[in-house]
Amino acid sequence: MNKNTARLRRARKTRSLISRQEKNRLTVHRTPRHIYAQITSADGSKVFVAVSTIQKAIKDTVKSTSNLEAASQVGKSIAEKAAAAGITDVAFDRSGFKYHGRVAALADAARENGLKF
Repeated sequence: MNKNTARLRRARKTRSLISRQEKNRLTVHRTPRHIYAQITSADGSKVFVAVSTIQKAIKDTVKSTSNLEAASQVGKSIAEKAAAAGITDVAFDRSGFKYHGRVAALADAARENGLKF
């Protein structure tokens, strides 16, 4: 089993637990260069808000798109856009990634700016 297969197995397990909660889901995906976050409906059929380091507004404000500063900027932005869309309570789906580093920075910034999970 390679790293990606193991990550996808963990993600599948987490998503099955989250689907029972029937909450909107804050999904995070990271690559070595960028980090992506989106809030989807409970069944996953609709995307309400999406933010990533690819977007010009975030890319211009950070020194690098692959560090903790960029991840916390994405977390802050996703929380602000979610509040504008009327979403305050979500389930955190880390997509099988460890809750460490950039994923944790994004989650902490989202919590500080009003998202509850």
